[in-house]
Amino acid sequence: MTRATRHIAILCCGLGLLAAFTPSAAARVDAPAAPDWLPPTPAEGTRFRVAVGEPLRIALVAAAREAADTSLSIGARGMPTGATLRTTTGNPAGATVRWIPQPAQSGRTFWVTFTARPDDPTAASATRRIEVDVTRTVARSFKLSSDGSSIYRYAFVMRRVTARRGPSAAAAPVARLKLLTPERTTNLVLALDGRRTAGRAWVRVRLPVLPNNTTGWVPRSALSDWKLVRTRLVVNLRRMTMTLYRTGRAVFSTLVGIGRPRAPTPRGEFFVRNQLYGFHDPFYGPIAYGTSARSEVLTDWPAGGFVGIHGTNLPGMIPGRISHGCIRMRNDQILRLARLLPVGTPLTIR
Repeated sequence: MTRATRHIAILCCGLGLLAAFTPSAAARVDAPAAPDWLPPTPAEGTRFRVAVGEPLRIALVAAAREAADTSLSIGARGMPTGATLRTTTGNPAGATVRWIPQPAQSGRTFWVTFTARPDDPTAASATRRIEVDVTRTVARSFKLSSDGSSIYRYAFVMRRVTARRGPSAAAAPVARLKLLTPERTTNLVLALDGRRTAGRAWVRVRLPVLPNNTTGWVPRSALSDWKLVRTRLVVNLRRMTMTLYRTGRAVFSTLVGIGRPRAPTPRGEFFVRNQLYGFHDPFYGPIAYGTSARSEVLTDWPAGGFVGIHGTNLPGMIPGRISHGCIRMRNDQILRLARLLPVGTPLTIR
């Protein structure tokens, strides 16, 4: 063997040994898998339809299941002008899009691509693409109860429903409305105004929750047909009087007892929820009305300390600050009131 041939043989042997100790592509360790999209993330290609002026909220969650110590971040491309993206990094990572389309965006379609990106540069990212169509129908508002015309509308709750901060299923929840009141009567709400969009009608109602004067939006489909009242009840705490108005004219007035200083009758805008009678305790008189007002200090009372309007077996104490927040009347006066005051009537305590 010549010297040149011997050098070539040694070189080939060395390359063979190097190949023997180099991992093949199949033997290499795979890079971490792309993150997974988790609920409530919309499915790929989901189409959202939203009207001008209607709030839109989209929530996304992504997680890296194979590498628990990986941190993820979620970004977005193609977001419409005015939309905001709030993100939370980690594993899982979260993101929320909020947007209210403006008139100039009516009729447009936006494709938004979200990317869940690991902090490990060797790991793959995950994308999710959705479509947002802005309809040409502008959300239209309408009035349901008006002091100017003395017409008020209420409706019974036909199914359990979540009241929300805005007229959208994506808006944050405020309260849960049930079919029955704590007294086991059919629950009702006073309707204030509404908004009709391309896909749904929503109604803003007064809610029997703390803090007092809270309102929320519910789907129109969750309520019964409208019931109309033309009465309005006003309680003046300073004068300790109650006056009932019908179509703006006073038809009833009386002196009342109100809450003590340590348990005051709350001020605000409320409504009459139900009428109750048949009490075995003369302390409450022959008839009582339940209202949507709630004590702000006796929250641990049964059912949460709702304020009632009822009679009394101690008429000599009226007028005065004598109750735990309820409004007391002489029995003969509440019997008169019962012939004039329908449920659903708005109540102002000032």
